[in-house]
Amino acid sequence: MGDSELRVAPYGSWSSPIGPDLVSGSVVGLSEPWLDGDDVYWLESRAAQRGRRTLLRHGLDGVTRELTPDPFRVGNGVHEYGGGSYTADRGRVVMSSQTDGRLWRLDPDPEGLAEPAPLTPDGPWRYADLRFDPAAQRLYAVRETHDAAAPDDHRLVVNEIVTVALDGSDGAGRVLVVGLDFVSSPRPSPDGALLAWIEWDHPRMPWDGTRLRVAPVLSDGLLGEARTVAGGPSVSIVQPEWSPAGVLHAASDETGWWNLYAYPEGAGSSARAIAPMDAEVGGTAWNFDISWYAFAPDGGIVAAARSGGRDRLLRIAADGEVVEVETPFTEFDGVRVCGDAAVVIAAGPHDGAVLVRLHTGTAEPAGVLARSVGALPGAGYLPIAEPITFHTTYGATAHALYFAPVNAAFRGSDGDLPPLVVIAHGGPTSAASSALSLERAMFTSRGIAVVDVDYRGSTGYGRPYRDALQGRWGIVDVDDCVAAARYLVARGDVDQARVAIRGGSAGGYTTLAALAFRPDVFAAGISLFGIANLALIHLDGHKFESRYDEGLLAPWPEGRAVFAERSPIHYLDSFRAPVLLFQGMDDKVVPPSQLDTMETGFAAAGVPFVAVRFEGEGHGFRRADSRRTQLRTELGFLGRVFGFTPADGIDIVEVPGLV
Repeated sequence: MGDSELRVAPYGSWSSPIGPDLVSGSVVGLSEPWLDGDDVYWLESRAAQRGRRTLLRHGLDGVTRELTPDPFRVGNGVHEYGGGSYTADRGRVVMSSQTDGRLWRLDPDPEGLAEPAPLTPDGPWRYADLRFDPAAQRLYAVRETHDAAAPDDHRLVVNEIVTVALDGSDGAGRVLVVGLDFVSSPRPSPDGALLAWIEWDHPRMPWDGTRLRVAPVLSDGLLGEARTVAGGPSVSIVQPEWSPAGVLHAASDETGWWNLYAYPEGAGSSARAIAPMDAEVGGTAWNFDISWYAFAPDGGIVAAARSGGRDRLLRIAADGEVVEVETPFTEFDGVRVCGDAAVVIAAGPHDGAVLVRLHTGTAEPAGVLARSVGALPGAGYLPIAEPITFHTTYGATAHALYFAPVNAAFRGSDGDLPPLVVIAHGGPTSAASSALSLERAMFTSRGIAVVDVDYRGSTGYGRPYRDALQGRWGIVDVDDCVAAARYLVARGDVDQARVAIRGGSAGGYTTLAALAFRPDVFAAGISLFGIANLALIHLDGHKFESRYDEGLLAPWPEGRAVFAERSPIHYLDSFRAPVLLFQGMDDKVVPPSQLDTMETGFAAAGVPFVAVRFEGEGHGFRRADSRRTQLRTELGFLGRVFGFTPADGIDIVEVPGLV
């Protein structure tokens, strides 16, 4: 259909098959793939089941079975973000329960009918990053203990590495590594004689500086004297793994990019770089047990490497030769290889996340085992990312992915320009995604342009770019969002008078900071569980991030004035644009007190706003009804602010105080 045959309608008002019901109810989250011989395991997060995560297994017989029926919820709250929620070996599974924090054991059963049985007792514990000991009937895990008398006091939270006997005789576990602020990645060598792990201390985050440690496993199961293999205060080591031959590997960012290294003698001086490249084979460890690479049976490595705003799947031969694998995908997560089997979660511009089986010899896709989205809309409704690079403050350049409006049945009026939503991602060390997002397509298919900004501080452009946010949070991230919008305005892509900014968590903070500090740019803001008062989040936050803001802002308490200067709540008189606020009432990362503070302050200052609270939701909304309400409210809010009438029965949202 040519442009002349398309229906003409105002931008924002186009009818679309991609609506809040489809986005909220039909998408299944895929995560944490695992291989156990010929069996493939993964977790599915189901919005239709109140966000419950369940474990599935695809066997050699070609049948997929659900192993944890409702109400069992697989997951953990270690660091509040979890990860590494289960492990499997020869049909035996041990997994964490999101409901009670215990470890549960699932014994081999080809039919998938076995019932989980508790392995650890009730108590103030959470478990993550699980691995079986290849030499004994026990399990390694990261255990997080919360003081039972004060469960919300992060100062009383203890993180340690433990072993848990598979017969339950160790109770909550025997402590192996303790005394550090944080530990992760307990990885036994193939013969069980050595244990490697990652450790770090406040105020660093795992992408700032970590240490890779190794210790011998003694006959009683405890550890001998540990030694540091790699890392330090300004070097981040992630994903330690032992090759089948017993050589320790890890990704280090010592050159400015996370690249792979081998440590044949187990000491830093013997480190050998594997396929050096200006790309990230590694990333920010917000979750446990993220896998960017795995060992192929011929001695090579299958790896996902990120640069230029997208991922590439690589085959690294034993001699170091690197071959990029041609696939239709631009994002990869959870690379796993076991024997002759290999899998990865992949996504592309026209594909929701899919669990893909790979040929181990070539790493080429060999079939899809699971899909996050069943029936996809036609390509005529799905946007394609355009990478853009633009000048910003301090003589720097920044990056973003631009998604122009697209709809197979509509076009805008001649001479009209679409409104723009500027996305500030979370983290703030996360990154924009080039893969299909039905949530993003919901906007673009209705005639609303989107730009997802990889502002300074984002991952995927090397460490100097990531570190450019240090001490300047609330400044350069805002500058880059402003610069992205102005670049698209100057290019003639979008309407200068109809630019909104939207973000969640740290992106919610950037959204509020932009409205407070650059009120001339944005006509509206949407903050999902965002931060308005930085001092409150510092004093009331959880342990993992309790000192993260010191690197982004200033040391505490001597830098208290900087926290105040960068807090949008202290600049309510500067707000000009209406604000839409969302908050989960069970959020442990950004407490609901942040919304209370904003609501009181905005009302007193006369700032037009709408606040929406979701009971039973945490840091990110997982229930279908919550997501549906969120998305309908966003479209109705933008319609009210930008002067269009949303299609498909979505009501305009009235904003008190907005003239």
